[in-house]
Amino acid sequence: LAGANTSDFGIDSMGPKSMFPAILASIIATALYIKLFRSMGRGGHAIYSRGADKDFNKMLATIGPILMIALFFGLFDVIIIHAFGVTSFRELYINIVNAIFMGGEASFGKGFAFILNSSVLWFFGIHGSDALEGVMDNVFVPLLAENQEAVAAGLAPTNILTKQFFDCFVLMGGCGAMICLLISIFVFSRNQSRRRLGVAATLPMIFNINELMVFGLPIIYNPIMLVPFLLTPLVCYTTAYIATSVGLVPIITNSVEWTTPVLIGGYLATGSIAGTIMQIVNIAIGVVIYAPFVRFLDRQTAEEARRVLDDFVEFFKENESEIEGQSLVARQDIYGDFARNITADLRHDFQSNVTMHYQPQYDYAGNCLGVEALLRWIHPTYGAMYPPILIKLAEDGGFLPDLEEGIMKSVLRDEKRVKEKYGEGIKISFNVTGKTVITDRFIQFCRDQNAQEPFEGRNLCIEVTEQATLALNDKTLGALSELRDMGLKLAIDDFSMGHTSIDYLKHNLFDFIKLDGSLVKGLSTHENCKEIISSIQNLAETLHMTVIAEYVETEEQREILREIGCDCYQGWLYSPARPLD
Repeated sequence: LAGANTSDFGIDSMGPKSMFPAILASIIATALYIKLFRSMGRGGHAIYSRGADKDFNKMLATIGPILMIALFFGLFDVIIIHAFGVTSFRELYINIVNAIFMGGEASFGKGFAFILNSSVLWFFGIHGSDALEGVMDNVFVPLLAENQEAVAAGLAPTNILTKQFFDCFVLMGGCGAMICLLISIFVFSRNQSRRRLGVAATLPMIFNINELMVFGLPIIYNPIMLVPFLLTPLVCYTTAYIATSVGLVPIITNSVEWTTPVLIGGYLATGSIAGTIMQIVNIAIGVVIYAPFVRFLDRQTAEEARRVLDDFVEFFKENESEIEGQSLVARQDIYGDFARNITADLRHDFQSNVTMHYQPQYDYAGNCLGVEALLRWIHPTYGAMYPPILIKLAEDGGFLPDLEEGIMKSVLRDEKRVKEKYGEGIKISFNVTGKTVITDRFIQFCRDQNAQEPFEGRNLCIEVTEQATLALNDKTLGALSELRDMGLKLAIDDFSMGHTSIDYLKHNLFDFIKLDGSLVKGLSTHENCKEIISSIQNLAETLHMTVIAEYVETEEQREILREIGCDCYQGWLYSPARPLD
């Protein structure tokens, strides 16, 4: 009611001109509702139905405050309409704004106030140009016609402030001189999401349409961007006004549409290259003003992104076992929102920007026996992502098979360079989940790769993860047997003494056992870990399998493992996972 035209309601009444009274009405209505709801609840005046469902009673309790607020705004609108002779509060607001600028000459101060008010309205989500359209039409638009009449009469034009003056020298790229912000983002920002927004916003901003940047960055309600958003157009206005008043730039006498691209508009409006030069100077000034704020926004975004990511990773690690059977992207909470955003980015990015790092495996004598390829992805906003989360999100997103096939292709591409460094006999391992490794699709994928270049003799090893999901039926055994027949080696990842893990050994399909990391980490503090590893080592020797201990980080751990008989190690004691280069 506060924003709409009650006598002639239409689409225009719901547009940007009504946004400010709508926002104001929303804030007031919300504050009133909270106060009334609490007051009526404490006084026992809320509507109540004995024996009804509690949610039903909660719903009834909202009726009173809502009716009172609707009545309040209805009466307010009626009073406004009859007291001021207008059709809505919106019209009253526009009349007041227009009245402020009416009367007197179009002076420097009036133009300055116009730009300031327009920018402030934009900052609060109100289309400043539309809200002040009456001011522009009644005050500044007629001045161009006066200039043109003066030229036709052989006189010099005298009106500096025309609509075209604002469009060409101040509102370059839209309100806030946003073309300056766009250039600052491309030059100074290292935030990839922000730069992608800049790319998307470039074309409309060339034609002075800035909504994509204003609402996408956002500028709206962003306190960091308030100062440059207000200051830049005011400085541009001032420099252009001074340059025109002293004769460096001709007074505008030509009509130019507001959508005319920057640099072209300045020349067409003034009929002089000086108009274009004035635009270039103002753009340069604006870029300098925006630059430090763009850098600060980058730093703040990075810090906030890191906090969000750390919180999500902590949640994931604490609930990893429960999450295994759930879909993260289906959650209806902040973690679900985060998961959906990251999954969309990963789906778009994994074929081009997901990379492999390699962590070497050594024997006790210091000889490198193999390397394990490990998935890495640097998100443009959140930075390095925790790899198990990537696998989970790819599974939830339905593209885990594509991701794992991409991993294997990357390893095969890197194979030659790895062996140039460590020798032809080096073992190269990569992970495939138990859900994928036995599927018909993955087996066919391996057949195709084997047909291109046989796996036999290349010392390539698939580390099967999530072994608890592997049902050892005829299909599983047949799939694993075929992979081995192709010449691929197999390793059991995260092996412990559980029944499922032991069950894998009886079929003699695996070449390597990789100890569960918790066993290695507990060597120094839990005697049972030492006994369990010793039992696994003895069992592996009997079955002619090699045990590899992961997460070996200290000399003490290595020496204990050596005493047990485990001579193959992987962990930070030797090296973290590193890029291939």
